[in-house]
Amino acid sequence: MLHRTYVLTMLIAHSFMWIDCASKESSENPIAPIEQEGVVEFAPRTYASNCASCHGVDVRAFADRKNWIHGSDKDSLIFVISKGLVDKGMPAFEGVYSQEEIASLADYILEAKEQVGTYAFEDKFDDKAQFLDNGVTYELELVTDAVNIPWGIAQSNDGTLFITDRDGTLTMRSKNGSIEEITGVPSVREKGQGGLLDVSLDPDFDKNQHIYLSYSKYNPKNKEEGTTAVFKGRLEGNRIVDGRDIWVALPYYATQYHFGSRLLWDKDGLLYVSIGDRGKRDINPQDLGLYPGKIHRINSDGSIPSDNPFVGKEGVVASIYSYGHRNPQGLAYDRQNDVIYENEHGPRGGDEINIIEPGRNYGWPVISYGINYNGTVFTTKTAEEGMEQPLHYWVPAIGVCGMAYVDSDRYPEWKGQLMSGSLKYQYLNLTRILDDGMVEETKLFPKIGRLRSILQGTDGYLYIGVEDPGRVYRILRK
Repeated sequence: MLHRTYVLTMLIAHSFMWIDCASKESSENPIAPIEQEGVVEFAPRTYASNCASCHGVDVRAFADRKNWIHGSDKDSLIFVISKGLVDKGMPAFEGVYSQEEIASLADYILEAKEQVGTYAFEDKFDDKAQFLDNGVTYELELVTDAVNIPWGIAQSNDGTLFITDRDGTLTMRSKNGSIEEITGVPSVREKGQGGLLDVSLDPDFDKNQHIYLSYSKYNPKNKEEGTTAVFKGRLEGNRIVDGRDIWVALPYYATQYHFGSRLLWDKDGLLYVSIGDRGKRDINPQDLGLYPGKIHRINSDGSIPSDNPFVGKEGVVASIYSYGHRNPQGLAYDRQNDVIYENEHGPRGGDEINIIEPGRNYGWPVISYGINYNGTVFTTKTAEEGMEQPLHYWVPAIGVCGMAYVDSDRYPEWKGQLMSGSLKYQYLNLTRILDDGMVEETKLFPKIGRLRSILQGTDGYLYIGVEDPGRVYRILRK
């Protein structure tokens, strides 16, 4: 695994490094901030650096929403910006910025709300356009737009696609293009980042028709709390029967973010489940007695493999495979070399790609290349003995989500490379792993939308799911 050394000599140097990178990334983004008379430069700059990672780079897209839970008038915006929304992962900005600065940010959002008519999907991305990479042309084929937030995608050997929508809907698209909703899915806690998450098919799906879902589950004793669970059932026609939870990541929390959660099978038929820290960074990721902030490995029935790294150790959750993770939202598998890749959200800066190995500690929150969303610093360490360094990291964060390892003959020039989605900057990221262990990146399909899910299907094609608006595409090589 590649190890890098990065030393922070001064706290202010860390801050300026992030701001410089953020400015560069923002300037490369094709959507310029909206112009507003009377609003200081602080507002667009602060939105780009502090808000865009969660809400998107174009403030008009953020303002173009139906549900303002706490109100959309100026006083309500000022209150939320000042006090934060702890359960949803938004920090408080009072004490960091003055009331005048917070008010100018509220004005900026309200002005964008008045301009939502100038914001349209067609302004951002032409899905008929072709893309050129290293002399090869690619284009997108629309698979379906009957989705909202396509969180996960799976494909059976007969070409049928299974697509989760975070609202709790699971759909099935047959090879002939017909779409059906599948019933029998669990009731999900659709709050914040929670809902119906990933979908995966049993390695012997052709024989047993077993389907797996990860989702945010209500605490049966307290509906205000939830956690991530893995559900298993058998598909009969367009319904799931004999469904049950085979694994639940305890404890339950009221927080509505950092659920994870990707599902991945290895060549031995073992299932990996990624779980975020649930917003409890100082409690969960480094505590081996708790489920959150870990990648777990289980058998297909939810039992624990006997060779898991912490099996038999007192006070340790036996399903843990690796720990010290913040919010892993991508898992990918190089079957030929038996290598598991993972990507995860950093805070403000510090998204990562890691190679996952059993029993290893990936450092969160003791080490990180990021800072808090409100600009404050929680650690000055980027390296520590006994903690793994990322294969690659992003400063500023790109809002990484979804992941695939390409080994399909349909894309010979991409073989052996990694694909990750960007929620923040809205493109598909190709990460090429070079012979010297370093990486280089290519941005594919810029402005496509918040890229949520990636699958290399059984047919060898790459499928990508985007939101704003929700669509699933297939990538074609011309």
